Amino acid sequence: MSLKTGLEWRYATKKFDNTKKIPADKLEHLLQTVKLAPSSFGLQHYEIVVVEDPAVRERLKEASYGQSQLTDASQVIVFAVETNIDEDYVKAYIDEMASARGVKREDLSGFEQYVLGSVSRLSREENINWAKKQAYIALGVLISSASELQIDSCPMEGFEADKYDEILGLKEKGLTATVMATIGYRSDEDPYANMAKVRKSDKDLFIRI
Repeated sequence: MSLKTGLEWRYATKKFDNTKKIPADKLEHLLQTVKLAPSSFGLQHYEIVVVEDPAVRERLKEASYGQSQLTDASQVIVFAVETNIDEDYVKAYIDEMASARGVKREDLSGFEQYVLGSVSRLSREENINWAKKQAYIALGVLISSASELQIDSCPMEGFEADKYDEILGLKEKGLTATVMATIGYRSDEDPYANMAKVRKSDKDLFIRI
């Protein structure tokens, strides 16, 4: 399935079939695709929590205003952003880059200083907001990749982030929940599945200069 066809097929699934699970190989393919999502400087300012435990998902449902997707979907994917993007974080990334590319670390010093300068100019809150923007890029990749695999998804912001942080133990990891998506397979009873997709017309959406 092409990406365009997949995006035409997908919708924000409101009711999942709780008897259907994503096969392990497809889930791994999906996660590896999201791993390749672009991020500013390649820093990957987040971690991705894959939640399958039923008891944990029940608690997340309570922190999500009772939305049934949390317990009916195959998995819950939480994007948790780094709250301490600092010199140590950047240096660890440069270490990884040197190793992955087989280059001397000192050869990356110019790039390292550039990234450190960008990070140091921002307040802690600004760095977190920057990280959140990167997480949304990864969310977009998740939704797009899922559509190609004909895996349903529902991006969701309707949850209490502080409770997610507590339930998932994120704060002690230097993370905070930002956005999530439930993934799985739509129920035949979901009335939204066959609704026409509503988008702006080309003339109202595209500005060509």
